[in-house]
Amino acid sequence: MRAKPRLHSPEDDLAFMRAIVEGGGRPPMTLAICYLAGGLLYGLQCLFHVGQATGLIDWPDLANLAFVVGISVAFLSVLAWAILKDRKDGGANRGPMATRTLNAAFSATGMANLAVVIIFGVGAARDQDFAVWLYYAAIVFALQAAAWFMAWTLKRKVWMLATALGGWATAVALGLLVREPLWYLGVCTVALFALFALPGWVMFRDARGTI
Repeated sequence: MRAKPRLHSPEDDLAFMRAIVEGGGRPPMTLAICYLAGGLLYGLQCLFHVGQATGLIDWPDLANLAFVVGISVAFLSVLAWAILKDRKDGGANRGPMATRTLNAAFSATGMANLAVVIIFGVGAARDQDFAVWLYYAAIVFALQAAAWFMAWTLKRKVWMLATALGGWATAVALGLLVREPLWYLGVCTVALFALFALPGWVMFRDARGTI
């Protein structure tokens, strides 16, 4: 005699829908690498500039240029590897709705960052005022703070809220310190390691399925 099939209660259906929306899901490797590699490499570059500003580093101009270019080349190389790996594994096209929503939010933030680069880069060159360019980093951290706050509202992970609040505070601090280069570099260095590299490491572990 066959057992009767189990009927789903409204509570079961509600739990199923909640799992779809709030489910764990792994972040794409590209996003994790962007934050981890970007935070480490550009944090290192900021430390290099701190050394220059304090007189601890006094390299020839060509060596300085080679170092800065090398940082960007290294970041783009790692990023290319991550994108290829994501495409191979299915990346952002898999996972629960919340994860895909976050992927879209961070992709949109990256698109906005590109517009900000152009706006402030052109403005600084036109006005011959490097401080105008420095506002760019403040806007980037503000946009990142908004994306992380959205992540927190969906996932409710404390570290995401901490990253959002830290990004907001960093944006304000950088905006007020554009005429104080040493303090500006110090804040930017700490923020890159704490608000980019550290969250990137958490997402990297998640993307590899180790947590």
